[in-house]
Amino acid sequence: MSKTPDPNSTGPSGNAGAGKPDGEEATVKVPAKDPKKKDEKKDEDLSEEDLALKQQLELYVERVQDADPGLQKVALESMRQEIRTATSSMTSVPKPLKFLRPHYGTLKGFYEKMPDSDLKALSSVLNLSGEIGQEYATRQSEEAPIDDLMELVQQIVSFNVKHNAEPDAVDLLIEVEDLDLLVEHVDSSNCKRTCSYLTSFAKYLPGPDDMLVLDIAYTIYMKFEEYPLALVTALALDNMQSIKQVFTSCDDILRKRQFCYILARHGQTFDVDEEMCASDEEREVLQEIVNKAKLSEGYLALARDIEVMEAKTPDDIYKPHLLDGRASAGASVDSARQNLAATFVNAFVNAGFGQDKLMTVPSEGTSGGSSTSWLFKNKEHGKASAAASLGMILLWDVDSGLAQLDKYFHSTDTHVIAGALLGVGIVNCGIKNDCDPALALLAEYVDKDDPSVRIGAIMGLGLAYAGAQNEQIRSILTPILGDNKVSLDVIAFAAITLGLVYVGSCNEEIAQAIIFALMERSESELGEPLARLLPLGLGLLYLGKQESVDATAEVSKTFHEKIRKHCDMTLLSCAYAGTGNVLKVQHFLGQCAQHLEKGETYQGPAILGIAMVAMSEELGLEMTIRSLEHLLQYGEQNIRRAVPLALGLLCISNPKVNVMDTLSRLSHDSDTEVAMAAIISLGLIGAGTNNARIAGMLRNLSSYYYKEANLLFCVRIAQGLVHLGKGLITLSPYHSERFLLSPTALAGLLTMLHICLDMKAIILGKYHYVLYFLTLAMQPRMLMTVDENLKPLSVPVRVGQAVDVIGQAGRPKTITGFQTHSTPVLLAAGDRAELATEKYIPLSPILEGFVILKENPEYRDE
Repeated sequence: MSKTPDPNSTGPSGNAGAGKPDGEEATVKVPAKDPKKKDEKKDEDLSEEDLALKQQLELYVERVQDADPGLQKVALESMRQEIRTATSSMTSVPKPLKFLRPHYGTLKGFYEKMPDSDLKALSSVLNLSGEIGQEYATRQSEEAPIDDLMELVQQIVSFNVKHNAEPDAVDLLIEVEDLDLLVEHVDSSNCKRTCSYLTSFAKYLPGPDDMLVLDIAYTIYMKFEEYPLALVTALALDNMQSIKQVFTSCDDILRKRQFCYILARHGQTFDVDEEMCASDEEREVLQEIVNKAKLSEGYLALARDIEVMEAKTPDDIYKPHLLDGRASAGASVDSARQNLAATFVNAFVNAGFGQDKLMTVPSEGTSGGSSTSWLFKNKEHGKASAAASLGMILLWDVDSGLAQLDKYFHSTDTHVIAGALLGVGIVNCGIKNDCDPALALLAEYVDKDDPSVRIGAIMGLGLAYAGAQNEQIRSILTPILGDNKVSLDVIAFAAITLGLVYVGSCNEEIAQAIIFALMERSESELGEPLARLLPLGLGLLYLGKQESVDATAEVSKTFHEKIRKHCDMTLLSCAYAGTGNVLKVQHFLGQCAQHLEKGETYQGPAILGIAMVAMSEELGLEMTIRSLEHLLQYGEQNIRRAVPLALGLLCISNPKVNVMDTLSRLSHDSDTEVAMAAIISLGLIGAGTNNARIAGMLRNLSSYYYKEANLLFCVRIAQGLVHLGKGLITLSPYHSERFLLSPTALAGLLTMLHICLDMKAIILGKYHYVLYFLTLAMQPRMLMTVDENLKPLSVPVRVGQAVDVIGQAGRPKTITGFQTHSTPVLLAAGDRAELATEKYIPLSPILEGFVILKENPEYRDE
């Protein structure tokens, strides 16, 4: 009896010593040279069932060639059955195919001689659909007719879809460029599986194919009334018609409310009209949800539930008692700079909580109280950031925010007024309001004489109306771009604000205004750091719009050579942000390989461009992190300064350990610009996570840099970011299980990162309030379940690490390592939640943000 082969044996021909007498033990290690012997051994090596299978298949091969068609059919069917039911792992070939390999020639020869019949068609499904792809390509190049091929494709697709092989069907249709066929073959049982495959691999397709694939997914979802998923797909397509169609096709009023929550989370400006909802009362409710009027309420309910309402002071974050003596006694550092840092930390940590211990303290006794006293602990432009920080503390709470900011408008200090104007913008960030209080307050200050007041009003408009495409703002700000008497900083902020308000709209008029503003600038002005915000404002107009940027990019080649390449990189990186376009990544890498003359700045935006394009899916993200490592080793100094920022964007609010270590290493770099960028990026990757390891690193850095005011300022900002909203807020622009990218959130992050390319001049200069651009990306990272009257409802949910189950057989678990909590709950990066009770049915399959639950009529208490 021969030994069964050891599958892990390393001998060249499996277990070569099996079945030999002991005397011949020595030949084991020598590969069999004589082929005949080898064949005999192969048969001996098979287990009994494999041998039986092999003989069975050989019998089928003989039977298929039999003259009797009945026998042929039975043999073919059995062969097909064997191949279909064979189990195999991803890497190994199924056994039946392995044993049929030697007979492939025989079968093929016989197939060609066979007369045309149903049998021939049947045996062709056995023939792999891959050959059809090749045949199709050949015929396309020869322009031969393809009708007979398409008939086959129809049969194979219908077979695949019925037998749980949707991915195979989709792949075949992509090869023969006829994905529309899919719609008629899919049924309600497999539409979700098919569409999840379509939407997930759309990320890997070049434009415009990706949009076509998403469009077909949308069509299938609409056909089977999977409205929430159809809406999410329509948002990914950025197609207003499709979004409205979802509303008009669905009659259920509760589901419409859920759609509004999805739109609000995406930051989509949307007016609910009579066609979508007939009753005025209900229309108001829907519009209120889209306007995010209740966001602050939900966020505070979450904070109360987790018991973090207690206001925190900057010292609670710095934890000076954990450090050794020298750092906490670091009073030698410029104290206005320290107070400014404390202002930001206080604003970030208490964001949205409506109370803190520096700005909102009720007045003690007589004279104006301590909130004004903290304000005046900041010098000149520091007061602007301090006044604006009140807006951050009252984030999303428009009514009390405007009431509390009101007192600053009566100030005689222009910086305080500028800060109050910016604060108004921050409070209104992402919240729409029918009476437009922000526009009414800010518009009159845009044309004041003092540049800081103008910038406060302009930036405030940008934060309050990002993505709103508001005509009034365009008519107020476009003239500023063409006015030669206006200082460069006002023009730069006007360009950014127009870019934010019209983000991704490809608006021609604004593009022209910014292009003229760039052409008018003198060479010395183009060399200033703020001049680089003009190309960014232009880029934001084309955010994610791919080819639409081409015409503008051509025009940018005529600019002054000082800014030409910089503008080109910025435009391309914005246009392809979040698309995963490999060719663009290669293009940017190519730009980084060039050695620069002094004073060129375009490699910074190119590096950020790599991160922007590749952030769309996990695979590209990991590869990019590796490429950036190489750039750190071989790149020049200006490249090394941008790499930490790119890493910060790739892992925003998602502290990956390898990235954390890289940034920690760079934060001690000999080049202070690299160190500052790395420190800010540590704050970005840990933003709102309370990550203890990053918090520890930053504490150590604060004692390491206790004598260097600039670096210490960056450490403080990073500490504030890590504890953003006491750990309840994320900066990630992705949501809906990382499928949708919010354009306004990404625009806010990009503005901040481009500004960080030259920290010394802007953030460490007098424009530190640009840090508030991050407000655009701030969102509560929560799951809040509400009942049919939109009141909070606590239910048990399982929260765990999301598992990618797309294209897998059966119904695998979508989360792993879960814990059960009751809502509201926090979701970390890469987490997914599912209901742990049958009592309610969620109206959206994606459990994130606000989800409406309705009672399950079939539920019975045990």
